[in-house]
Amino acid sequence: MLILRPDLPTPLVSQIVEGLRGLIGTQKLRAETKLPSIRAFAAAHGVSVFTVVEAYDRLVAQGLLVSRANAGFFVKRRSEEGGGPAMAPRADPRFDARWYLQQIFENRNLPLKPGCGWLPHDWLFEDGMRRSLRHLASEGTDIGGYGLPFGHMALRMAVAESLSEHQIVVDAAQVLLTQGSSQALDLVARRLLKPGDAVLVDDPGYPNLMFMLRFLGVELIGVPRTPQGYDLPALEALLAVHRPKAFFTQPRLQSPTCSMASMPQLVRLLQLAQAHDFVLVENDIYADMDASMRPSLASLAQLRQVVYVGSFSKTISPNIRVGYVVAQPELLADLAQLKMVSGLTSSDITERLAFSVVTDGRWRKHLKGLRERLAQAHGQVARRLDSLGFELFVESAAGMYLWARHPDISDGAELSKRAAGEGIMLGPGQLFLVHPRPTGWLRFNVAFCEDERLWRFLERSIAQQGVELAPEA
Repeated sequence: MLILRPDLPTPLVSQIVEGLRGLIGTQKLRAETKLPSIRAFAAAHGVSVFTVVEAYDRLVAQGLLVSRANAGFFVKRRSEEGGGPAMAPRADPRFDARWYLQQIFENRNLPLKPGCGWLPHDWLFEDGMRRSLRHLASEGTDIGGYGLPFGHMALRMAVAESLSEHQIVVDAAQVLLTQGSSQALDLVARRLLKPGDAVLVDDPGYPNLMFMLRFLGVELIGVPRTPQGYDLPALEALLAVHRPKAFFTQPRLQSPTCSMASMPQLVRLLQLAQAHDFVLVENDIYADMDASMRPSLASLAQLRQVVYVGSFSKTISPNIRVGYVVAQPELLADLAQLKMVSGLTSSDITERLAFSVVTDGRWRKHLKGLRERLAQAHGQVARRLDSLGFELFVESAAGMYLWARHPDISDGAELSKRAAGEGIMLGPGQLFLVHPRPTGWLRFNVAFCEDERLWRFLERSIAQQGVELAPEA
């Protein structure tokens, strides 16, 4: 049915999904066609049954297949016509927050990913992960039962010790481990906010966070980012009109701009929070990528009106869903209760794994090498973008991102649609805006910009735009 290539970097599951999508889209597999059984498909293509199960499940989730009890998998009919051939999914992905949350991981099979939000496998601490996995297996870690409500105590102590090096003075009792920073932010939002509340967020900012906050029914108010951090006059003007309950922000290596707020800006932000009585939720998930010992809101305020969120997922592995939130004891107790109500405990196994990694003797060396590698990539990608005529928002030489636009590109979403057709995942700017609108800004992940196919695509697209914009003779 399909020709699979185990030698390609594209996972076999993705090859099966894309191959069957193509056959359905071209109607070589028509509606109501029965697919081979899972075992028959696996045997015919020399893959495991688990690979086929995952591929079929994805196609069911995408609305292309339907599973019928005791019968198998069939190509699904179009529901809006009550019959006829099944439709292939949209050729062009929807570039909004919902797409970002629901589709970006399905599109990981695209060969080039300069718009993604994670690091390549070989940039992560893979050797340390393997050593830690072997260590956990050898010591006979209990894999039954649940973890502790606040998380694995040894890792909480390690987090507190690490934060003390950054002048955030806490003990383990003020650290709550979570399933990544996303759960931490969700818990904080549900504890602090109710529908209709005004909430400040960075603009441009973090799409996942904005989607989650909108789901809670709050009013999002964008605080403009500048190359130096915040547009403080704009913020003060907003505070004169609105009474926000909280400001969810990334002072350091902010996504998507990679801008960093200065010490005077952080001090002023704390003064405004106190004067207008709102909580600052500091999302500092990129701290390990910053070689500078710079101040944070949490260090300056020692958690007075500040909640601090961190994560291990960016630098250890995205599969290690271990984050943490640090707050005053009374608030932290409420967050722990919410955590238990919504999902019981976080995984003790992954927390033990994270602890083993960050206490590995080579962990600090890995971080040092990662920072140097990112700094080098920043310089190289910035030069390539500049040579094509892109304007850079800021050059931080740290973190994962560059935020850039070209004068001949007015809609990054349209460019991203064309890029996806050529196997390139870009990060269109409108994803990151509080009020999405066409914009030429794009987020580039510098760790995924080495492939020349990206630069040939950009050069070709800019030249094409130039022809389209040229006045007629």
